[in-house]
Amino acid sequence: MARLLIKTDGVASQALELRLGVNHVGRDPDCDFTISHPSVSALHCDLILSNDGVIIRDCGSTNGTFVDGDAVKEVWLRAGQKVLLGEVELFVENTDAIIVIPEYERERPKPPVMQEDGSLMCPKHRRAAATYKCTHCAAVMCSSCVRVLRHKGGLPLFLCPQCSHRCERIGAEEKPKTKSFLETVRLRLAHLTGRIKTGK
Repeated sequence: MARLLIKTDGVASQALELRLGVNHVGRDPDCDFTISHPSVSALHCDLILSNDGVIIRDCGSTNGTFVDGDAVKEVWLRAGQKVLLGEVELFVENTDAIIVIPEYERERPKPPVMQEDGSLMCPKHRRAAATYKCTHCAAVMCSSCVRVLRHKGGLPLFLCPQCSHRCERIGAEEKPKTKSFLETVRLRLAHLTGRIKTGK
């Protein structure tokens, strides 16, 4: 990670390990890096770390900010440069932003248990039957595990909790088609008409 080292004798030796974003440097204890020296202003400068490197920006300090002997208001820093904040010397050791992304290992699902009749049980809820199967990762699950996405005016979507792909029901039996209201009325009228014609 980007850092600067204080080289001036008599000043508490410390390394300024920069974090991403704006780092306030000055004599004030509320700064991110406090340098207790009379030539350093309360808020002397900002060290801004991004993916592109480090910018130093003077914050209207009394004794100025210098990079390799030149007074600066705002400039990019390079490794090996010398920075003066008033009379305090710093050495630019590194200007790289190293971002470490922690590894995330997703828990692998337990295999489903098969019953004697061939039906599958939910790996997470061992007493519940597996009623859904993911069309992408082939994971099976019960109705408590599956994610339901409802949207207005449409059928609900059943999604896999592991990969968010669509799930389908396992062994779903086709429901018998229900007759519509008009069809029911038509059949009743036909039945009544038949009774009248036959005299029953």
